[in-house]
Amino acid sequence: MTGRSKMILGGIAAGTIVAGAAAAIGSVLAGRKAYGKWRDWQGIAFGGENLHGQTVLITGSSRGLGLALAEEFARAGCNIILCARDEAALHRARALVERHGVNVATYPCDVSKQNQVEHMITFAQERFGQVDILVNNAGSIAVGPVRTQRLEDFQEAMDTMFWGAVYPTLALLPQMISRRRGKIVNVTSIGGRVSVPHLLPYSCAKFAHVGFSEGLHSQLKKFGIHVLTVVPGLMRTGSHLHAQFKGDHQKEFGWFALSGTNPLLSVSAETAARRIVSATRRNQTDLVLGWQAKTLAHAHGIAPGITQDVLAIVDRMLPESDDRMSQKKPGHESHSAVTRSPLTALGKRAARRFNQVESA
Repeated sequence: MTGRSKMILGGIAAGTIVAGAAAAIGSVLAGRKAYGKWRDWQGIAFGGENLHGQTVLITGSSRGLGLALAEEFARAGCNIILCARDEAALHRARALVERHGVNVATYPCDVSKQNQVEHMITFAQERFGQVDILVNNAGSIAVGPVRTQRLEDFQEAMDTMFWGAVYPTLALLPQMISRRRGKIVNVTSIGGRVSVPHLLPYSCAKFAHVGFSEGLHSQLKKFGIHVLTVVPGLMRTGSHLHAQFKGDHQKEFGWFALSGTNPLLSVSAETAARRIVSATRRNQTDLVLGWQAKTLAHAHGIAPGITQDVLAIVDRMLPESDDRMSQKKPGHESHSAVTRSPLTALGKRAARRFNQVESA
């Protein structure tokens, strides 16, 4: 076995430790999936709100989880506003969502730019009258050792995943407060509750997003506005192809892609979207997606020091690079024989399904 193969396999083991070092068998997974569907149906049948006719604005919705959420809200009969930076991807996403027979609008917008967000909100109000549900989903992932990270990496992460949630929220709050009604769904990450090795800028931004979301809920409930904090673990959305990698690009992409597309460590985008929409219907306050994320969050809550020490061991198993290897490369330019193999088949399927167009 080559050194590279050993490193990648070590990355898989590291991902397993981070997730809770638990194994699952097919029958158990099937049972959990059936239970999840039953619970979602129960939420609609017993006290879940009918969302038909409401307008949903979803940031970062041209692909991945954002697109899955757009389709799930469309199945509930909602009007959909798709927002992303890539106009071509937005056009493809619109065609997919319109198949559900609902009104769909698109707006090219960089949510890290306040003026663009304000123009988008004006457009949404002119098109549909009001926005009933805001889903702050836009995000980006930069993977690599801390020695390869630069100040701009932290700034970019905060711009997209913190300010990119603050700008649309503050722009919509006045109308929601005046109506004394509205829903805000913040898609954060388990990385916003436990800082994971090689994802430091991402985790910092997600920690800020979690704090913003939880603080909003406590202060807006009296106005009839409900805030849901979503904390996903690894999801099969195909987003690994667009994540940015530093250091040894192939090795970093290897452990990340294999962990994020492994069915024992990740949940499907369809399941995640269904759970999020169900929680939105029921005015749920907090939703942690995936037993792996729940295990890690619980471990950190009970024994934060021990959890950090375990993560320090995980860090030793991940690829190391010096500070000269700070160039970013996207996942689709960082393939190896392993990531092109059947081991990532589910990730490839998710990429095709959710508009993650691979350019290499």
